[in-house]
Amino acid sequence: MENIMPFLWFDTQAEEAVDFYLSIFQESRKIAVHRCGDAGPGLKGSVLTVVFELNETQFIALNGGPKFAFTPAISFVVKCADQLEIDHYWNALSAGGQTGNCGWLTDKFGISWQVVPVNMGEIVDNPKTMQAMMKMTKFDIAALEAAARP
Repeated sequence: MENIMPFLWFDTQAEEAVDFYLSIFQESRKIAVHRCGDAGPGLKGSVLTVVFELNETQFIALNGGPKFAFTPAISFVVKCADQLEIDHYWNALSAGGQTGNCGWLTDKFGISWQVVPVNMGEIVDNPKTMQAMMKMTKFDIAALEAAARP
């Protein structure tokens, strides 16, 4: 049992967003769907929360209404072993969303993600690779490796 779980407040798209994420992450599953009853807060039978798991991390998605919006101040980091993984997650998560610099993107639901190589610490510690990274949107591992060479 996890002690800390990310909790995502959506307007009305919690289940749609969860299904989107489940289609992208291979190691994923929907754990539970909780629906509104006679006491509300939404229409009886409508989705209130969805508990789900992506790559061994559990999340809760809520249909809480339009009161709050996501910002890039909080993002989820996806560590990728190779360029194939970077391409997969980048292309899938950015579909219908917006891309940013240095591996950042915002998906079509407004959630911010960072799709990065597993050796991100080494990249930012090396001035040459850091400079190369600052010019990228999606990470290019071959270009980062070339920048690291003397």
